[in-house]
Amino acid sequence: MPLLNRKPSGLLRFGFRLPIWLYRWRLGWLLGERFLLLNHTGRKSGVVRQTVIEVVGHDKVTGAYYVVSGFGRKADWFLNIQKEPEVKVTVGSRSFEAEAGVVPENEAADILSRYAADHPLAFRELSKILLGETIQPTRENCLQFVQTMPMVSFLPMKQK
Repeated sequence: MPLLNRKPSGLLRFGFRLPIWLYRWRLGWLLGERFLLLNHTGRKSGVVRQTVIEVVGHDKVTGAYYVVSGFGRKADWFLNIQKEPEVKVTVGSRSFEAEAGVVPENEAADILSRYAADHPLAFRELSKILLGETIQPTRENCLQFVQTMPMVSFLPMKQK
């Protein structure tokens, strides 16, 4: 069954949460720029939550980081940023305040296509885990991918 259709539990949940401890122990730099720690506000509780997400793109000009919601539009972090888009992001050992926003599908497909070209093995494995099947990294497949699993940008906010 594709991971997209169920929330992780047990060992899988533990495995997904493990990288958070690297950031808490100030070892986030071990993950480089391939992953980021997202601090977001719970939409119901108002409590700050943490999630580690794989980075699929980084715009060096704007500073924006791009991620895909692997659990689709039902992911808790995705629902939380819909209500409160101001978040804190840590990449490696650098932290910044950012504004989250859903990336339009055509732009997201282009970003995901570049990711698939740069990381073909990771793309194949992620598609197998998340979709339940290995897909080829064509633009058409990338577009279908982001229609199911939306892409989000984290754009650094200007410092006052």
